Amino acid sequence: MPFELPDNLHPNCGPVAWLLGTWRGNGHGAYPTIESFEFGQELIFTHDGRPFFHYMARAWVVDADGEFVRDAAMESGFLRCPEPGKVEFLLAHNTGFAEVWYGAADAGKVEMHTAGVSFTETAKEVNAGSRMYGNVDGDLLYAYDMAAVGQELQPHTWARLQRA
Repeated sequence: MPFELPDNLHPNCGPVAWLLGTWRGNGHGAYPTIESFEFGQELIFTHDGRPFFHYMARAWVVDADGEFVRDAAMESGFLRCPEPGKVEFLLAHNTGFAEVWYGAADAGKVEMHTAGVSFTETAKEVNAGSRMYGNVDGDLLYAYDMAAVGQELQPHTWARLQRA
């Protein structure tokens, strides 16, 4: 599906403009403290002309046939572009933690790492993360590595999504 740059795109957002829109697809998850799982996911990046995107994501666990099993993670936040090629990501999760990310964007790729994580009294302890988003043949591929509940930073979820 072709993508056109919006007329009111802030110049600082140029390196991440390819993310705009709705993306849907499937992914995989694993971590030493849980059973591996398959999931469906939807990501939405919107903007209003200022130097940031609003971000929303939701996921649901699926079975081996790709059928819905239960709702899963949700996150919402802002992908800020203080200057071209530099990104800041503020995220809040339905599971009770919030993160601040810093990183860079260039040539269809965004790489970030956490600068800080806070969590509620009832949330699992999350300590750090790294994320990579890439535009591969027009699809959005991403990988999320996480350090949590006493585990070192390691792969947690990865997916391939198509523009809706």
